[in-house]
Amino acid sequence: MPTGLTQDAGWEIGVSRTIHRPLNAVWDFVAGPEGAALWLGLDGPVPAEKGAPYRTADGVEGEIRSYRPGDRVRLTHGTSTVQVAVTPGSSEDRTVLRFHQERLASAEEREERRTHWKNVMDRIEAELT
Repeated sequence: MPTGLTQDAGWEIGVSRTIHRPLNAVWDFVAGPEGAALWLGLDGPVPAEKGAPYRTADGVEGEIRSYRPGDRVRLTHGTSTVQVAVTPGSSEDRTVLRFHQERLASAEEREERRTHWKNVMDRIEAELT
């Protein structure tokens, strides 16, 4: 089976990076209005209620599947599923930020989303450091 192809979730991609900021600062940014605008295209914070619908600025619709404050949010995004998670890094001033997207249509879309999430990471890191 090719890298990135799973039996259950189709094509998927995961991107992670250690950010030199405390976990709460990273979570507050990605779940808040500035971060949600950057990685999801929302006008406002990520909805915190399971089942809450949302619509991005470019018209993609989805709903919140799970929301655990200070830990992770999982949501549908069109036909795919995205999860954003934060975990403690090697010290109190470091946090590992992860984006994972599954149910992608093809290897080409997987590579496109890899580039997208790496660019998102660059922008988040620039905002936070």
